[in-house]
Amino acid sequence: MYELVTATSELKSVVSEASAAERYAIDTEFHRERTYFPQVALIQLTVGSAIWLIDPLEVDPAPLADLLDGDGLCVVHAGIQDLEVLELACGTVPQRLLDTQIAAGFLGVSTGSLSSLLDRYLGVDLPKGDRLTDWLRRPLTDDQLSYAASDVEFLLPLVDRLWSELSALGRTDWVEEECALLLARPRNRRPPDEAVTRIKEARGLRGKSQMVATAVAAWRERRAADLDVPVRQVLSDLGVVAVAQQAPGSMNDLRALRGVDSRHLRDGAGTELLSAVQTGLRMKRDKTRQTRAPELPRHLRPVVTLVTAWVSQLARDNQLDPALLATRADIEGLLRQDPECRLQHGWRQGMVGKPIAQLVSGEAAVAFDTDGHLVLEARSNRPLTAKP
Repeated sequence: MYELVTATSELKSVVSEASAAERYAIDTEFHRERTYFPQVALIQLTVGSAIWLIDPLEVDPAPLADLLDGDGLCVVHAGIQDLEVLELACGTVPQRLLDTQIAAGFLGVSTGSLSSLLDRYLGVDLPKGDRLTDWLRRPLTDDQLSYAASDVEFLLPLVDRLWSELSALGRTDWVEEECALLLARPRNRRPPDEAVTRIKEARGLRGKSQMVATAVAAWRERRAADLDVPVRQVLSDLGVVAVAQQAPGSMNDLRALRGVDSRHLRDGAGTELLSAVQTGLRMKRDKTRQTRAPELPRHLRPVVTLVTAWVSQLARDNQLDPALLATRADIEGLLRQDPECRLQHGWRQGMVGKPIAQLVSGEAAVAFDTDGHLVLEARSNRPLTAKP
């Protein structure tokens, strides 16, 4: 069963009890369809057999900061968005974190939904929930509350099972390192100067059009955050590209563009948009390039495909989620010698980063072993001679 928390006094009592525990599990329900920032609708918390459902529409969840800032281990599942919600609602995030989806990835589980993990490791069948349920509507139904409670009910037993298998493989340090990286990731407000990279239609723009697109997308991101509305309400992707291609100089020019409606120009937005266009026209070319990763040299492009195949084999051989081991973007970042590439650091450096560097430098070669598996091995430097 669960307890619904709707008063500050109740929440402070919950925080006091949870703070005394070595670990706790937390989950959130939220919406962001109509806002830039997520709107928290419910916070689920469990310690031992106790489950609390904290209603942030009835009680300020800020006192949870004392729990999050404490020494207890916070357990979440696929928690990147939960961290964003907690930081907005409570002003902080857990100081110690364990994400069960990440942990399962180190056991080779690549489709680590909570329901699939609970079924696989605990034999628990989670109740089916309505993906489109309105968590902001009050009162919440008994079905909604029961479903929300089930999201945290089994997280702590799940951690025990995962941790046992991870310990046997000697991978607990890897999990802790990866969860620390998750905590360190930026949250909430996306970098405006990188907003253009999320617009598919803008990727083919060049020259002045690319610069204007960068400036306009950045303006759109800042205005959406300031108004707390989705970026599409400020200006559609089509509108950003149309403005970038035409570089309008007047309100009449703006109104003539496809994807730009009168609602996009209200309350001073039109003037700001024209100013963003001028900013883009004055922008130096290298300003736009810094938001996009440079292209790989032509001679390294085939390496990406080859290494990706080897990484997939390595992941299977070591029971790891391939996406956790190294993505295509990780491989390209390593080949570009990006110092921020995660293959340059931690457990991935020895397992993936150094072997790939040896391959590119000519010290290693890719081969098939006797089982038909791709392996990296020391290069013999004895080329095969084709015979007629």
